[in-house]
Parts: sequence; C-alpha cells; structure tokens
Amino acid sequence: MHHPFQIIPKLPAIDLEKTRLYFETQLQFETGSRYPGYLIMEKGTAELHFFSFADLDPLTNYAQVYIRLENGIDELYQDYLRRGVAIHPNGPLEDKPWSMREFSVLDPNNTLLTFGQEI
Repeated sequence: MHHPFQIIPKLPAIDLEKTRLYFETQLQFETGSRYPGYLIMEKGTAELHFFSFADLDPLTNYAQVYIRLENGIDELYQDYLRRGVAIHPNGPLEDKPWSMREFSVLDPNNTLLTFGQEI
C-alpha cells in the first residue's frame, strides 16, 4: 500500500512576528495560519511551521532546512537578490559536486535554509 508523505519541519522562532515578516516580505512565503505561539508559512506545496521559543540563542541554533525546487532556482535567486535578501556568505548560488545547484540564507532565528535544484 502506498502512503504519500509530506514532511513539514517545525522550527523554533524567537519572535513569531519577525519570522513571519521575514518569510513574507523577503522570501515571498504566505502566512498560512497563526495561533498563539505557532505560525505556519507556505510557498507552493512547501510549509514551514514555527513555534515560539523566546529563549532560543541564535548562535546555538543549528536547525537547517533543505528546500528542493523542481526548476527556477536561478530566477528565485535573482529575485531574492533584487529584494535585498541576505544570502549566506558561504552560500551563493553554485553547482555542487552532489549534482545540485544551491544557495543558502539565514532566517531571523539563524536557521539555515538551503534552496536546491537538481542539475
């Protein structure tokens, strides 16, 4: 029997409103739902869930999310650059030896978001 899966990360957020604004204005996600202490951001079929964690130390937050695109990574990267999205210093758009074209950003909680597309 085939059971389709959709895996949705649940990530810590120091400030849910700052997180929401970053994902909406910078990364062009839409606010899916908001609850006390909880936030859901959506883009296409992707969802990221955030829970309030005011005591999170961004310098010790090692959360990472890999967001795989079917196509359009070059356009997305250029759009983010035009919007002034801060690209991770070690994560500009480039082809990787593991046959992926990738770039990375850090959200306000220091969560590493890597966008990748198969070469």
